[in-house]
Amino acid sequence: MTDLTFLRESAEIVAPRLLGCILERRVDGKTLRVKIVETEAYDQNDAASHSYRGRTSRTDVMFGPSGRLYVYFTYGMHYCCNVVVGPRDYGAAVLIRAVEPLFGVGSIEKRRGKTGVEATNGPAKLCQALAIDKAMNGHNLHTGTLRLIVQGALPSSAITQTTRIGISQAADIPWRFYITGNPFVSKR
Repeated sequence: MTDLTFLRESAEIVAPRLLGCILERRVDGKTLRVKIVETEAYDQNDAASHSYRGRTSRTDVMFGPSGRLYVYFTYGMHYCCNVVVGPRDYGAAVLIRAVEPLFGVGSIEKRRGKTGVEATNGPAKLCQALAIDKAMNGHNLHTGTLRLIVQGALPSSAITQTTRIGISQAADIPWRFYITGNPFVSKR
């Protein structure tokens, strides 16, 4: 399924809908596939969002179109990636917090120097595992070397909703979603 029109919805609607979807990455002559197992929603009315203070050169990608990758550098050493969502000119994105490797596991683990859940159970870990860096900021997830492959929506009974992790502003907003019981979900 390739219809990504649901990405035009609000971040808090798209975030749980992305759970179970596949990211397919072609890198170094290999194809890697991972399942999204944890997400967090952010938008311009949210004090924790990069887009909260308006459009800047850093956040420009967050303002659309939907279906692009927003990549940022954090703590002076790690990249994190988000799927841009919502209508054009509205700053919103969904952070991909954790993924479960499905195909190319050996390559993923080699790139990370870690095995099992430690390879991809966090936003910076998954970016390193999939070779996602600032050069991919603005990448169109419909085509190219990193594609979002839509899967059927998970039932709400399979999803846990809670507050987001690692933020100080708007920390009480329950916009973190994960597949209940999945071992690749990041820890608090």
